[in-house]
Amino acid sequence: MKKNNTTDTEQESLYSNLDKMSTQELLLNINKEDMKVAAIIEKQIPNIEKLVDSIVSKMKLGGRLFYIGAGTSGRIGILDASECPPTFGVPDNWIIGIIAGGDSAIRKAVENAEDDVHQAWRDLSAYAISGLDVVIGIAASGNTPYVIGGLNKARENNIITGSISCNSESLISKEADYPIELIVGPEFLTGSTRMKAGTSQKLVLNMISTSVMIKLGRIYGNKMIDMQLSNNKLVQRGIEMIVEELQIDEKSASKLLEKHKSVRAVLLNQNKNLDI
Repeated sequence: MKKNNTTDTEQESLYSNLDKMSTQELLLNINKEDMKVAAIIEKQIPNIEKLVDSIVSKMKLGGRLFYIGAGTSGRIGILDASECPPTFGVPDNWIIGIIAGGDSAIRKAVENAEDDVHQAWRDLSAYAISGLDVVIGIAASGNTPYVIGGLNKARENNIITGSISCNSESLISKEADYPIELIVGPEFLTGSTRMKAGTSQKLVLNMISTSVMIKLGRIYGNKMIDMQLSNNKLVQRGIEMIVEELQIDEKSASKLLEKHKSVRAVLLNQNKNLDI
C-alpha cells in the first residue's frame, strides 16, 4: 500500500506471482502497463511545452542543453543526447548527457555514484556551463542526490533548470524551473523503474530534443536534411529525399549528394527559393 506521496515508483506491483505466469501472460501484462504511459505524458504537455520554448530561446543565443542523471535515467539522457548529432547534423556539444559515475557507469553500475550531492556540479563545470545553458535533471524517484545537487547549483548560478521524475512532489521538482512529473504508477516488477518510468522518460526526451531541433531549423518539412550520411542506408535515404524534392532521377540525385555532401546543401544549391 502506498504510504505517502513520495513513493509512487516503489508501490507494490498490481500483479502477483510473476514467476508463475506463462510467457504470454508476462508479455501481455507488461504491454498493458506500457499502454498507460502515453496518456500520462499527454497531461504534462503544457509543462513540456514551456521547457521546450525556454530551451529554444537559450540555444538560439548559443546555449547548450545538458541532461544529468544516475543509473537508468542517466543512460536514457546519454542515449537521447548521442542521437542528436547523427539525426540533425548538430555538433556533439549542443546536447550533452552526463551520468553519475562517469562514462564507465553507462555499462556498469558505479557504487554510490548517485549519492554525491556535489559531483554533478563538478561534472557540469567541466563544460564551462553558463547562464546561456539549460540543465534537465532526470530521476525516476525524483530524490537522487546527484541530480538534486546539480540542479540546485545550476539555479544558484542563474541557469534554467528542468526536471523529469516519476514521483509526485519530488525533490528535483523543487529545484526545477520547469518540473515534469510523470506519475506512471507501480511497475510490473515492483520498483523496477527501468520499465514504465524509463519508458516515460525516454518518450519525453524524444519530444523535447526533436521539438527543439525542429524549432531550431534542423529539418525541412518532415525530412532530416541535416542527418549525417554515415552509412549506406542513410546515403540512400538522402538520395530519396533529393529525388522527391527536386523531382529528378536517382542517379542524378546520387551525383549531387556526392558532390555537396549533405541533403541541405544539395537542396540549397539546386533551388535557391527553398525556405531552409
